[in-house]
Amino acid sequence: MQLNIKQLKFFGEMKGKVLLKKILFIICFLFISICFTNIYAQKKDFVVVIDAGHGAHDSGAVGSFAKEKNINLAVALAVGEMIELNFPDVKVVYTRKKDVFVTLQGRADIANSNNADLFISIHTNANTSAKPFGAETYTLGLAKTDANLEVARRENSVILLETDYKTTYKGFDNSVDSYIMFSVTQDKYIDQSVEFASAVQQQFGKSERYSRGVRQAGFWVLHATAAPSILVELGFISNKSEEQFLSSKVGQKQLATSIYNAFATYKHNFDKRSGKPTAKNPKLIEIQKDTAEIQIAKVDSEKIETPKPKTTSTTTNKPQQIVVKNESLPVFKVQILASRKKLSKNDAAFKGLPKVDFYEEDGFYKYTVGNTSSYAEIQETLTQVSKKHFDAFIIAFDGEQKIPVIDAVKITRQKK
Repeated sequence: MQLNIKQLKFFGEMKGKVLLKKILFIICFLFISICFTNIYAQKKDFVVVIDAGHGAHDSGAVGSFAKEKNINLAVALAVGEMIELNFPDVKVVYTRKKDVFVTLQGRADIANSNNADLFISIHTNANTSAKPFGAETYTLGLAKTDANLEVARRENSVILLETDYKTTYKGFDNSVDSYIMFSVTQDKYIDQSVEFASAVQQQFGKSERYSRGVRQAGFWVLHATAAPSILVELGFISNKSEEQFLSSKVGQKQLATSIYNAFATYKHNFDKRSGKPTAKNPKLIEIQKDTAEIQIAKVDSEKIETPKPKTTSTTTNKPQQIVVKNESLPVFKVQILASRKKLSKNDAAFKGLPKVDFYEEDGFYKYTVGNTSSYAEIQETLTQVSKKHFDAFIIAFDGEQKIPVIDAVKITRQKK
């Protein structure tokens, strides 16, 4: 059967329409796929892996009464708790949450299997001399001083507790010669690692901790982790006064808050670079500097206990004009500024704000807005206030006593 010209033209047009539909379908499919991919990427949790160094039979550095593994774990858990409280879009993963042993490679494997966006390894320093003190933060690199190399060798020495470490660690045996491998290591995350390490040291400085700066050394756990990574040395357990500070609840909370604030700053900048809608300023927590007399109780071989600091009757630390709406629960407020001079209620700094209260502390008049026992409500207040007062942050009171925000949240959850 032969087809005439009209029929051929008809079938040609039909084929053209079918082809055009297929092309349009492919374009639509690709467009929808790209849209869903972008939406998924925006909703993807930011993953931070927090590594408490050492554990179980690996005690790490040992002081006159304290053990590194206990200090590391206490600070790591406190940092993670603060992040979980303030960043619902962040997934916190711990390499350990109790006194167990995890290999160096195992810690890196946890980070890599969870597709970590940031890795924080927390340690405590030591020295043969009792004089050194202060905090320092390391990124991966070739140790340029003997001191840095010695720190890396001490932290890497845990691999010697494993039977087949030469195979697991690809010939690396913690000898001085084996560190040559880090001279040729190309760390593609070095810029982000240094950025975060610098933020940590800056926060230590703000909390009046002595900062020994950002350093480089060959830490296996950083080398094996495919993410921006740092290793924090909180202080020297070999220094008597620092050992007391590191082992106290006050000291551990200060250190954890500094690391958290560095994370909040890094995450804020990360979101801005990613095009994610962000507040004008990071979600910082005030660092409690009230280091009332730190006394360390005698401890057994595994547990560190700190008696509660003695309360004083001085009036300088008592907040003024604090109205507690619900005396059974802590009250959250947003602190907007501090001044040596008492400001008028009509001061330009208070324009457009709801009722402003103040309290006196350390010779300053500190001004606040908001008064609620709901942490969710005070976060909303902070969001609004931050539009004008960029450095505003949340504080908390239990009655007339100012307490850490994280403690206030715990009390609120327990009483409700």
